[in-house]
Amino acid sequence: MSDQQSHTPRSLIVTFYGAYGRGGPGFDGIDGPVPVAALIRLLGVLGVDPPSVRSAVSRLKRRGLLVADRTASGAAAYGLSGAAHQLLEDGDRRIYGRPAARLSDGWVLAVFSVPEEERSKRHLLRSRLARLGFGTAAPGVWIAPAHLCEEARHTLERLQLASYVDLFTGTHAGFEPTVRSVARWWDLDAIAAQHRAFLDVHEPVLRRWSRRRTVAPEAAYRDYLAALDAWRRLPYADPGLPSPLLPEDWPGGRAADVFGRLHAKLRAAGARYAREVAA
Repeated sequence: MSDQQSHTPRSLIVTFYGAYGRGGPGFDGIDGPVPVAALIRLLGVLGVDPPSVRSAVSRLKRRGLLVADRTASGAAAYGLSGAAHQLLEDGDRRIYGRPAARLSDGWVLAVFSVPEEERSKRHLLRSRLARLGFGTAAPGVWIAPAHLCEEARHTLERLQLASYVDLFTGTHAGFEPTVRSVARWWDLDAIAAQHRAFLDVHEPVLRRWSRRRTVAPEAAYRDYLAALDAWRRLPYADPGLPSPLLPEDWPGGRAADVFGRLHAKLRAAGARYAREVAA
């Protein structure tokens, strides 16, 4: 998936709420539900037209992630559901500071069995485990670094899939060396290509901002939200394997550094712009 293809209206709205639309004490963003008019303007900065915003909001509402609300002045607005808050909190641990995995941390296995008459849930299980970063060890057996265990538990419970799955934690005891097994469980070349695609687009953005003495809020908001929307998929595609199991030229660390520096440089100024528009 190219960087441009990742910026769908629905994805950008989820990214926006994760960055600036949660509200609550200590959150540097919009306090309270986001007015519809403000959401249209804020997504317009990234090239999304009003009908596309309204359509994407309707889909997210049907999925139970956004809930209709009113601002203090009575304007139509949307806030996050409880499930959406949990989803974003789980994502925070990946997107903003996942610790490097160690070989000694071990693995989590997800073993599932779905009756034939419910095979649609089998497809849902596979797609969700893949989106969480699990690799395929064998049919019906999925594997990930152990630090993904609690997030997998939350996701399976939220989707009402927990009754089909058993989770186990442990170590890889052979027979093949773990570094060779990992290359079977995940498509490391495809994951590396996603990191390099992110770097191709956003490393030049970082260089441009590094030369600027002032940070214009609207430009900061636009570039930060675009970077976050592209970046937030990578910690899911990339499960965060211990470095001894990765190729020597692995680009994940450099991609994480570029995003981290853009986050430090732009996020706060972008929050000022979001609050000004919402007000």
